[in-house]
Order: sequence, then structure tokens, then C-alpha cells
Amino acid sequence: MASTQPKPAAINTTALAFQFVEELAKEVSGGRVELPAFPDVAIRVRKVLADETVGVDKIARVVMSEAGLAARVLALANSAALNRGGKAITDMKMAVNRIGHNNVRTAAVSFAITQLRRAGELKAIARDLEGLWHEATMVAALSHAVASRSQGINTDEAMLAGLMHNVGKIYILARANKHVELFNDKDAMQSIMRDWHANVGKAIVENWGFSPQLIEAVGCHEDLEHQNEGKADLTDVLTVSTMLAAFTGEEANLELNMQGVRAFSRLGLDNGKCIFIMQDCADEIAALRSALGD
Repeated sequence: MASTQPKPAAINTTALAFQFVEELAKEVSGGRVELPAFPDVAIRVRKVLADETVGVDKIARVVMSEAGLAARVLALANSAALNRGGKAITDMKMAVNRIGHNNVRTAAVSFAITQLRRAGELKAIARDLEGLWHEATMVAALSHAVASRSQGINTDEAMLAGLMHNVGKIYILARANKHVELFNDKDAMQSIMRDWHANVGKAIVENWGFSPQLIEAVGCHEDLEHQNEGKADLTDVLTVSTMLAAFTGEEANLELNMQGVRAFSRLGLDNGKCIFIMQDCADEIAALRSALGD
């Protein structure tokens, strides 16, 4: 005898996606965009560095209050890219003084996202978060390499922008973790990520009080027709670096895809120079990624 029990109703992921996007829009417009499981020490670093006149002693004390963050700052200070002399730095005040405020911010973000990836509440998306973090460290290291070979671009701010370029994706993933049906629909999630991550990321870095240049870079780096009056800027560096990361290991395809992307020409980069950065600077890039905790 055939079962007379009704079949469960099909889940309408389109409706779920629409509702989720509505929630995202409200959070972004209301400034309520904060990563979950964000450690207190990273917030304290952010607040301390909001004062541009803050002394090295105070920054060092906050950093040393958390062993993991202190280790990350020292790793950056001793990395081949930031310590050209090669003399080991073990004193925290000296480390902070050497790497500067932006790299302390970078270390704090790196430490915080490492903690986020280990959070029990986000265990279900740990693999996805890991992939986004690998992408972030690659773009951060490439941004540093590109900026260091360009005029008028702050290399430390470029690395921080690279590290933050996909923070909107991390936020969306963490939020979607509470919506199992939507999270399991990979097409719907990819569509939301594509359409929303730049706006969400921009809201996060704005909320954290980062510079106007960095906020614009995170929000606009995927706009390949980005207009810029005069010299190359941080957005150009981030646009180029995300493209280089996408074509690492596929350098033969880079030349065709960079055609018409104005950021390359503004930075004075042709195919040969890009390949040099991707291949010949591999050790420098690997050292920075390691220092960032990848």
C-alpha cells in the first residue's frame, strides 16, 4: 500500500537568498558589520591605533597582552621583506617601531582571522574560511610586492588592503553558516558572494576606521574600469594583485586577461614585469605569507 504521508515542501532557496540579502543590506547601511568571534585584543589594537599620536610603549603593551598576537608582530618584523638587514628583532617596542602602525594592524587582523577560523561556532565552514585566508595572504603579499615596485604607494597599507580585500566574503560565510539550506546551495551562495562581498568588505573596513584610500580599494578593486585621475593609487595595486593571484601558475593566460585593465598601465606593468613579480619574487611572497600565518 502506497504511503499517504505528504512529501516535505521543497526549500525555496531563491526566497531564502532574497531574505538573506535584505538582512545584509540592513546591516551594511546600519553600520552593524562586525566579524564574529573577533578577539578582544584585536579590538584593543584597533582602538589604540585610532590615536595617531599614540606612543610605541602603549602599542607594545597591548600587543604583548596576547602571546599569539605578539608572535605575529615579531614574525612580520623579522620577515625577509620587512627586515632587509637580517638582524633578529626580539624586543617588542623595537618590532613595533620597525614595522609601523599599518603592519601592527595587519598583524592584529591576521591573528584575529586565525582565531575566527578556529572558532567552534564556525566549524562547519572551517574549510571555506581556510581557502579565503590562503587567498587573502597571497593577495596581501602580492600587493606588498607590487607597491614596493611602484611610486607613491604605501607598501604597508597595500599589504593591509590585500589582507582585507575578501573580508566581506568571510563575513557573508559566517552569516550564512546560520542558514543551512542557503549555505548548501552553492550557486546561490556564489551569487551572493559575487554581488555583495565588496560592499560588505567596504562597510567592515569603514567601521574599523581604516584610511579612505583603503576603504575605496576594498570596495572598488573589482571594478576593472575604475577611473583614477593622475597617478596610480591603492585601488590599482589591489586590482592588479587580485588578478595576479588568480593567474599564479597560469602566467600564460595573464597577458590576454590584463588587456584593457587600466590599473596595469597606470602602474607601468606589462606582462613581463608581472611575471617577474609572480615568479622571481616568489621567495619574498612566501616569506610574507608565512609571517602572516598562512
